[in-house]
Amino acid sequence: MALPFLPGNSFVDPTQRRFHRSQSLGYKNGYALPARPEVGIGGVPLEVNQLSLEELEELNNKRPTLTYGQAKQAPPEDFIPAHVAFDKKVLKFDGYFKQTVHESPNEYFRIRPVIIYYYLEDDSISVIEPHVENSGMPQGKLIKRQPLPKNDQGDHWHWKDLNLDINVTFYGKTFHITNCDRWTAEFMASEGIELQPPVGQPTDPYTDSRKETAALEAFTTPSTFDKLKQFLNMDRKVLRFYCVWDDRDSMFGEKRPYIIQYYLVDDTVEVREVHEPNDGRDPFPVFLRRQKLPKNRYNVESSFPAVVMELSDHEIKNWYGPADFGIGKSVLIYNRPFLIFDCDEFTKSYLNAKYDVRNFTPVEVSGPASRVPKMDLPPYNGFGSLEDSLQSCLSLVPQPPKKDFIKMLENDHKILRFEAVMDSVKPEDKGRRFIISYRLADDMITIYEPPVRNSGIVSGKFKERTRMTKPGSTPENPQFYGPQDMYIGAIVISFGHRFIITDADDYVLRYLEARPGDFPGCERTIESIRQKRMTNPSQRKVPVKGAPLKIKRTPGDTQRLIQEVRMQLQRDNYLNFGTLTEAFLQYDRDRSGRIDARELKNICHKQNLPLDDDIMEALIAQCDVNSDGMIDFSEFVKFLS
Repeated sequence: MALPFLPGNSFVDPTQRRFHRSQSLGYKNGYALPARPEVGIGGVPLEVNQLSLEELEELNNKRPTLTYGQAKQAPPEDFIPAHVAFDKKVLKFDGYFKQTVHESPNEYFRIRPVIIYYYLEDDSISVIEPHVENSGMPQGKLIKRQPLPKNDQGDHWHWKDLNLDINVTFYGKTFHITNCDRWTAEFMASEGIELQPPVGQPTDPYTDSRKETAALEAFTTPSTFDKLKQFLNMDRKVLRFYCVWDDRDSMFGEKRPYIIQYYLVDDTVEVREVHEPNDGRDPFPVFLRRQKLPKNRYNVESSFPAVVMELSDHEIKNWYGPADFGIGKSVLIYNRPFLIFDCDEFTKSYLNAKYDVRNFTPVEVSGPASRVPKMDLPPYNGFGSLEDSLQSCLSLVPQPPKKDFIKMLENDHKILRFEAVMDSVKPEDKGRRFIISYRLADDMITIYEPPVRNSGIVSGKFKERTRMTKPGSTPENPQFYGPQDMYIGAIVISFGHRFIITDADDYVLRYLEARPGDFPGCERTIESIRQKRMTNPSQRKVPVKGAPLKIKRTPGDTQRLIQEVRMQLQRDNYLNFGTLTEAFLQYDRDRSGRIDARELKNICHKQNLPLDDDIMEALIAQCDVNSDGMIDFSEFVKFLS
């Protein structure tokens, strides 16, 4: 009989050098298939998985006879090894064992719970004791995973031998099984084993005694006041009273406002100062730090060492409470009278609910305002701008006036231009044209006179960039010219010179229409420019440098120039017919084969033919056969041919 594989019964072959195991799984056509091992560890033949000589002889000599045909062999069943079929399948049983205690007079035994794991893969068993805090005993794995012997005949414990409410003995220690998990119960039922009802696990008397000893005892507080309850209920709840301290009777005294804050969480009081801009005082916000406030600080025993010790409830019996504060009451805080004249809404609701206070009428404490001397600004001396002169009066070291950088960035290079003529009694100044430029970035105005040949007047910059004040403005309240003051027909006066606005750029009209709210009162300027455009459409465009000039024609010049234009277009049509056709189709967006006169002019400009207006009108008249203002492509080609 073979010895069981237990410690002391195993022998090592010193001549063996190979210890590899044969594969029991394989792949065929991408699918995992079980493979039956033919040899054991190190190539040792497996007698268990091989047929004996008698069985092989019987299979060779057996000839089954059937009435109909040859017998069909049954398909062999797939061999699945145990470590594959029962991989990660474990039976779990709960149990306990009793441990006798000999050294302690207070206990006789202890109940130690355990968990028994049965591994179906190789029929091994492990016993684990759960960890108990502060038990004082080594716990964890009591028996490591291994096949456990059942008797002296070499039998091992099997899952068929396990059940509930039974005793099992592992290495001389008896364990009582009380319960199992759900999967274990289902597995045992599937194998035809009926489990007994689970039983309860007895409690450890020593553990119960420790729990009773460690349990907190409930005590009744003799005092009715609970500081912890006050902290939980009154945390972050503060009564706020507004008061004044009138110290005008003393030298250099004054009436100053304060805020008294009463913290309900610990009945402490804090006094804070109320600072105003330029009040001339150091910014110390706390006048009295947070502390319990006694009603009479000096009513203590003369033997009390106040230099080294603080006051406590033993020395002072009366402390300030919420009922001592109210509107109209005067609170004496360290010999300083504070008159409470108002409080916040939370304080009013708390006093009403707690002390049934209903009158919360504020007390009037403000007296007549003290007269503040007003600084008289000197008159404008005329040097520099008005803002620069004002800065020299506001500080000893003049600072540059502040600029609106946002406005400068948004309106950079944005200029409104107006045309004006000088209104003067001198005959040589009549009819002089000027351009008034208004810079939107800094509201400054520049006056420029365009050059006129043989006028006898030096043209150029008439007035440097500056802000122009209106007539009648004072240095205290200056009024400057703006776009709302430069409507058509308006008179602008600059240093004694009168200018009459006659026209404006199209950009002025578009800008003011898009932003009517930036310049209040600019509706008059917008309407005057519109009326100017309606009454005189020819003046919509201001003459610019490089614009077509009006030339006096002699009889026959127009026909000669048209013939030259036709010859140039014919030459372009012959040399570069695709470009001319492409230009025609570019303006014929609706693909109707017709374009208007304005688009024909653009085609001529595209072919580098800068024509005058009279030449263009004559050219259109020859191309427009139907006189409907539209030119067909066929008419245009016919004109070229």
